[in-house]
Amino acid sequence: MTAGEKLLAQITPLMEGLRGRLIADSPMSKITWFQVGGPVDVLFQPADEVDLALFLKNLPAEIPITIIGVGSNLLVRDGGIEGVVIRLSAKGFGFVEAEGSTTLRVGAAVQDKRLAAKALELGIGGFEFYHGIPGGIGGALRMNAGANGAETTNRVKEVTALDRQGNKHTLSHADMGYSYRHSEADKGLIFTSCLMEGEPQDKADIQKAMDVVQHHRETAQPIREKTGGSTFKNPEGHSSWKLVDEAGLRGFKIGGAQMSEMHCNFMINTGNASAYDLEQLGESVRAKVMENSGISLQWEIKRIGRFEPGCEVEGKI
Repeated sequence: MTAGEKLLAQITPLMEGLRGRLIADSPMSKITWFQVGGPVDVLFQPADEVDLALFLKNLPAEIPITIIGVGSNLLVRDGGIEGVVIRLSAKGFGFVEAEGSTTLRVGAAVQDKRLAAKALELGIGGFEFYHGIPGGIGGALRMNAGANGAETTNRVKEVTALDRQGNKHTLSHADMGYSYRHSEADKGLIFTSCLMEGEPQDKADIQKAMDVVQHHRETAQPIREKTGGSTFKNPEGHSSWKLVDEAGLRGFKIGGAQMSEMHCNFMINTGNASAYDLEQLGESVRAKVMENSGISLQWEIKRIGRFEPGCEVEGKI
């Protein structure tokens, strides 16, 4: 019996009335955009917020949990993930509902691009930048995702979340403590939805702004590759891609992992990369950029899970 099967057998009797899916040994390579990563012991996809609260209330405190969105800005290591991964379903958490002329209630599983499309449909401006972000709203709330000069903090009014015990919380914009690609919100909270505010705008103008975003993505980013978006945060006063380029690392490869020729702040899986290849590549780039410029690049991609024995990656700076 695998570790996942043992864990599933342990928690299933505790979950009377649960409506979501519990799956043992689910491979993360099927979820992440890099298409790498070992299995999680148990994957849970809750039916809705009530179902998620029931699960959290009955899950023993010693079992670790990890929250995963659409898997875009994420690198899961080859050894997989211990405990339970919770992935919010589009059916239960994929809603976008108008609450007033410029206010939207948005589920955490909504893809950023879909939010932009719904705002266009309703004639609500201010959400165009989401058209170019390859992720979901849950992740955007956590990391203050942004693009084209706009950020999530500009739109958020309040956030609804559940804690590890299944209790519901409402966080104000101030409670989120936003800064560049960061939120001060408790890491143990699971965001389930949020209230976002836009502004009245002509649909034609919104569409023009979204077209600009789409053109930029198609001409400047490797959107048809197995990638995870921007690899490193922009250091204050600098652009990460320029620092990588100046270090001579455009197209730099380790195994099946490569810094994109098109946009060298994007790592890509050329087809047969392992998570080890990708993380080694990122750490090697960080070291070479530091050597060339004296600037320490910080990961924007979230790296989680266990290393396979003998394939550990150590930070090089």
